[in-house]
Amino acid sequence: MTTLKAGDKAPNFSGIDQDGKTHKLADYAGKKLVVFFYPKANTPGCTAEACDLRDNFERFKANNYELLGVSADSQKAQTKFKDKYEFPFPLLADEDKSVINAFGVWGPKKFMGREYDGIHRTTFVIDEKGIIEEVIEKVKTKEHASQILK
Repeated sequence: MTTLKAGDKAPNFSGIDQDGKTHKLADYAGKKLVVFFYPKANTPGCTAEACDLRDNFERFKANNYELLGVSADSQKAQTKFKDKYEFPFPLLADEDKSVINAFGVWGPKKFMGREYDGIHRTTFVIDEKGIIEEVIEKVKTKEHASQILK
């Protein structure tokens, strides 16, 4: 699905978070950035994944990581999701899918025998210089932090 791999330069994305604030790759220079793409706010798997990252947020901060969640949900849906679970990181409302497409995580999926286009749950770990260190395609929603912070 995604063609980006470890060693590639991360896409120079720009997206709007739940509060209307713009986030760009350049904003995170000098820090490690975890960009996690999830299919839909407030669904069981996405909630488990984001809550696991929230519960380990101090570990991420201690290791110079910033976190950024991305889905095609509206700003309103992202705000509700962030407020309900008290996430300490921004959630991009990528309704036009510009960030999703830049990272190549949109495409055909199968669920309960049905095929449709959607977001593939994928996480990108980007180093301080904007180079992708790791692409995690087999996300374990309940233990995602330990997949990143080995």
